[in-house]
Amino acid sequence: MHTFNRIDLRRLILLLTLTVALFSFFNSFHASYQTQRDLLIHHTLESNRVYAAKLRLSTEQLLDTMRQQLTYSASQLAERMDQPERLAGETERLIRQTRHFNSAFVVRHDGKVLAASPESLGMLGQMLDSAGAREALEKRRPLISDPYVSAKNNLVVFVSQPILAADGTYQGYVGGSIYLQQENILHTLLGEHFYQDGSYLYVVDRNRHLIYHQNLQRVGETVAGNPVIERVIRGEAGSQALSNSQGIEMLAGFAPVTDAGWGIVAQRATELTLQELDGLMLNILRLSLPMLLLSLGGIWWLSQLISRPLWQLAKSAQQWDTDESPEQVRHIKAWYFEADQLKRAVLSGLALLHQRLGKLSQESLTDPLTGLSNRRGMQAQLGQWQRQSQPFAVIALDIDHFKQVNDNHGHEFGDRVLQHLAQQMSDCSRASDLLCRSGGEEFLMLLPGTSPEAARQVAERLRDRMGSTCCADCPSVTVSAGVAHWPNSAASVEEVLKRADAALYRAKHAGRNRVAVG
Repeated sequence: MHTFNRIDLRRLILLLTLTVALFSFFNSFHASYQTQRDLLIHHTLESNRVYAAKLRLSTEQLLDTMRQQLTYSASQLAERMDQPERLAGETERLIRQTRHFNSAFVVRHDGKVLAASPESLGMLGQMLDSAGAREALEKRRPLISDPYVSAKNNLVVFVSQPILAADGTYQGYVGGSIYLQQENILHTLLGEHFYQDGSYLYVVDRNRHLIYHQNLQRVGETVAGNPVIERVIRGEAGSQALSNSQGIEMLAGFAPVTDAGWGIVAQRATELTLQELDGLMLNILRLSLPMLLLSLGGIWWLSQLISRPLWQLAKSAQQWDTDESPEQVRHIKAWYFEADQLKRAVLSGLALLHQRLGKLSQESLTDPLTGLSNRRGMQAQLGQWQRQSQPFAVIALDIDHFKQVNDNHGHEFGDRVLQHLAQQMSDCSRASDLLCRSGGEEFLMLLPGTSPEAARQVAERLRDRMGSTCCADCPSVTVSAGVAHWPNSAASVEEVLKRADAALYRAKHAGRNRVAVG
């Protein structure tokens, strides 16, 4: 007696249901993890975006306050540029009253320092020639400079306001410096917002220089290759996940300080954001395991009940793709309703399946309008020829002015023209040639074992026939053709097809109704 050694239906059902159950469990677990992860990332990105936007407003308000202070000072000094004590008192007031500036200056229109605070700078009477000083003298308008190294070797940002006489004459400017690599107003404003969760801030200028960072040693550093910095210096606001300049995955929110050309970025490491998720998922897994084990036991018991009456049907149905399978199924004794209905459905399905398989195999490779091979059929044949190292020629064909045929005579005439070309291709080819409609009015002839010259002659013959014949009720049309050869024209089949297309377009550009060889 022949022994059936393959896995039996009971074990198959058990294996399938266990697989589905476990897959569903782990899929749900993974989906829950992914959902929580996405929520955490989205929440962090949104929090950082809002945080950066809030600090942008605070920074803009700070800069406005600085400008207002300097504007007031300029108005007070306009008629007192010859009063050294008053000038010195005003710079001292700017330093001590608000502590917005690390140093303050009054500079004459020729660049000479008339007053400076603190006095320890020793700048009084000197000609100031720093980048910020030159810019203020040249532009003669309210300015916030880009960072530069001052005469005292400090990395500074200089905020200045022109001093104008009552008649509008430019007399110089009053300005204050922010020392970026020392404790300054930006540290006071932004440093107090440190989070305990690893989030931090930095500020860049329009030239990608760090002008504020919680690590003072990085202030002045130029940061390249950071997409968030590129976006914020373009004036964009938003949030983005990225890998920063040090290769750390970060979740960043950003907002531009437009007037100053700065960008504020609030960010947190992705790893820190997701740390709390690990404990949450372990807790979910611990709570879910008892129900999972109970479900697996129920699945095992149910598989025993389901598999017994279906054993014979499963045994006979292993060879459903053979011609003998319907007869095998007919001999199965289905003793209960569900098995009987399954048997009838299987027999009906097998009959329909065997009937349609052959038909579908051919239809899937054929263009329904012309009866030629479609692109799928072409690819299958090309793959076989390539495996067999079978040389072949390619003729790419295109009907000239086919759009005009459709426009002037209608799509029904156009279809007849396509069918006419397909017939002429068949008349000009051998049984071993593959004729394809690759799309629209584009056709291909694949000629195995044919030289480029012979293929060109075939193309010329077909071109001549199309120009001298027409189908019923349709105008005569011409075709253009491009010829290529594998492997003569190119090493790859794809490149040969491109060569044939390129030759076809050369024929088109040369006036149509002609053949070109690629």
